[in-house]
Amino acid sequence: MRRTNTLTVRPLSDADERLLRDLLDASASLWNELNYERRQQFFDGESVWDTADYRKQYVGVLGSATAQQVIRKNKSAWQSFFAARENGENTAPPGYWGNEDNGRELRMFIRNDQYTLETGERSRVEIPVGQDLKDEYGLGNHDRLRLEGCGAPKWGGKQGRLEIQYDEVDDTFRAFQPVTVPDSRQDSPLASEEAALDVGANNLVACTTTTGQRYLYEGREMFNRFRETTDKIACLQSKLRERRDSSQRIRRLYRKRTRRRDHAQETLSRDLMERLYADGVDTVYVGDLTDVLEAHWCAEVNAKTHQFWAFRAFINRLSYTAEEYGITVKVESEADTTRTCPACGEQDDTHRDGDVFRCPCGHEAHADLCASRTFLKQQAGKIEAGSMARPVRLKWDDHNWSELPHSPEKESPNEERTNRSTGDGKLASVGTA
Repeated sequence: MRRTNTLTVRPLSDADERLLRDLLDASASLWNELNYERRQQFFDGESVWDTADYRKQYVGVLGSATAQQVIRKNKSAWQSFFAARENGENTAPPGYWGNEDNGRELRMFIRNDQYTLETGERSRVEIPVGQDLKDEYGLGNHDRLRLEGCGAPKWGGKQGRLEIQYDEVDDTFRAFQPVTVPDSRQDSPLASEEAALDVGANNLVACTTTTGQRYLYEGREMFNRFRETTDKIACLQSKLRERRDSSQRIRRLYRKRTRRRDHAQETLSRDLMERLYADGVDTVYVGDLTDVLEAHWCAEVNAKTHQFWAFRAFINRLSYTAEEYGITVKVESEADTTRTCPACGEQDDTHRDGDVFRCPCGHEAHADLCASRTFLKQQAGKIEAGSMARPVRLKWDDHNWSELPHSPEKESPNEERTNRSTGDGKLASVGTA
């Protein structure tokens, strides 16, 4: 069973921070150069496996083993891409770590036998450095970069490849250490429950499980902040001099907007999977929004689904996190789930008013939770009526998803929190849930 320990790491001096940034930047540069060559070969109809020797080019900065880890990670990403294409999935080739607007994503991978993680009263992480950087920063031939570790690892076991990332929004370096832990009582009884997710932007995730548990992750405030930043970017772009398409301030805003969203996605994925793991869930169904987006496309839907929440990227992140907990994620069609009553199955005469779903049979509840419950019925079979627990409502505070003090089963459309209108005063499409 695979689990992941997450720690905050801190350089011990300004010079150490510059050295760490150089390492992460070189790793991202290697990925982007190699990925660019493979993308060009792919679009030209050529084999993507015959590339330049990037290990040799970056060995002086990263060291041979670390450079090879980035190359292997990129190769694995392309193998997964081709496997998805063979299965008929319409997916894009592996992307870059960052772009011209946002800059590089500072991250690197270190082989499991090339780093040391010691925990205790003063935790520390030691990572390898290429000889060129050792010479530049005055390190000895056998020296490594030492970082302070903050946070106690939750899991013990055989350590895997270490990943270090820089979170620009929080100005924080984080380390992710996957470990293989033996089966234990924590994994018994064997998980056999199922869950279904309704993914959107007003409410980021509505989840229902076969145990009757329900979770609702709210997203309106996050989208409003996203739109405020987007408006600032548009305003600054309108003031650019002729023939200029960007500026340092605009790039910083793009970067901040993206990092803020990615941090919320990562934290949501982990929070949800920890809850589902505790509930004994082994399979999660996620609705495929392709048909919904084609049927309900508009500028607001596009902004929320593609730009703000980045649906495809979120599903990938959710799948990676679920794998750590031994949970399988399946993307399935969720056609008609938003208009089908989970109590009686009625479709034609149901009504959705903001966050409230109503059916002539008398059933009235949160619309997105109804959709996830109907979706779960479609995939997992019948769920006994009346078995649903009171939903757990969670709100983002820029660092964690915190439970709100109460989660009403039914909500009146007159309540402010059920107002599903957009910034223009128009009701969002049902498909944007």
